[in-house]
Amino acid sequence: GKLCAVLSYLLIGIIWYFADENMKNKELAKFHVKQSLVLLIISLALQIIGTILPVIGWVIILPLASLFTLIWVIIGIYYAVNGQLKELPLIGSYAKKLNF
Repeated sequence: GKLCAVLSYLLIGIIWYFADENMKNKELAKFHVKQSLVLLIISLALQIIGTILPVIGWVIILPLASLFTLIWVIIGIYYAVNGQLKELPLIGSYAKKLNF
């Protein structure tokens, strides 16, 4: 479960979670897959917005979105490696709304 939780922030763990029925019973993996899915959705949305908006998006939004995504991934992996069920700052509370 811990390995799947760590890998979920690198996308492979999300695929593993949904492909392996045994992972669905592991609370740590489920928690971090939900966190990483929210991170993925928000990161994609910020990348799309940054791409659409000329100049401001390219100069400000895209670099900041990339930086924040990297920071959230590092924090998430840190929590997963330590077996903690802590939410990611600012965005983690949205993961509670995911039901699976």
